[in-house]
Amino acid sequence: MSMTDPIADMLTRIRNAVRARHPRVDIPHSHLKEGLANILRKEGFVDTVAVVRPKEGFPLIRVALRYSPDGEPLISGLERVSSPGRRVYCSKDEIPQVLGGLGVAVLSTSRGLMSGEECRKVGVGGEILCNVW
Repeated sequence: MSMTDPIADMLTRIRNAVRARHPRVDIPHSHLKEGLANILRKEGFVDTVAVVRPKEGFPLIRVALRYSPDGEPLISGLERVSSPGRRVYCSKDEIPQVLGGLGVAVLSTSRGLMSGEECRKVGVGGEILCNVW
């Protein structure tokens, strides 16, 4: 069965794993999801991102989740902004600040996936995929 919104599925898997205090989560692989996971790693929300290719079956993205020393997750919220039924775009001047700069907006641009801060530096807008804080 095909999936309507794989990005929302990825965010939900991460959200559920964080709430259950799992050390890692496996997500079906796609290049878009791998790029999104790498942005989360660069921004410090997750620890490591690895592509696992089992002998049988489809490749997976294995994301190691990060927690503070007292056990609190570093990801407190994930929000899907643009969806297949309602695309949300912004220009370079309209890139949203997430939680006053404490979070990150992930955008799909003509130059690939970028965080909101990178888009401001480069001066490019695009589709707002999700917000993470």
